[in-house]
Amino acid sequence: MTPRLTADFWIRAYLARLGLADIPAYVTARGDATAGAVIVKCARLDGTAAAWQRSFDLTTGARAWVMLADGPEAEVDAALARQRARDPDLWLIEIESRAGRTLLDEPGLSD
Repeated sequence: MTPRLTADFWIRAYLARLGLADIPAYVTARGDATAGAVIVKCARLDGTAAAWQRSFDLTTGARAWVMLADGPEAEVDAALARQRARDPDLWLIEIESRAGRTLLDEPGLSD
């Protein structure tokens, strides 16, 4: 079994990679440092946004990023507020990228 990174450690590494790619990112809600779920929101700066949640493929056990919401930013924010109300241990990361770059598909972040 592969050891899992704590949420806090993964988020710090992710923010560092985003910084190296000149993609502004902010922690907008802090969750449980060891095992909190992570949602990444990308504000496209045109009034729209998308959000992904780290999840597991139930058949393979592999980690995957699943789209949680996509559309007008106000609607995405409302969906995230509902998620946060259900799970106070949830981490929310917000990225600002006109191109929608999240780096979530890159090695080390995609799994």
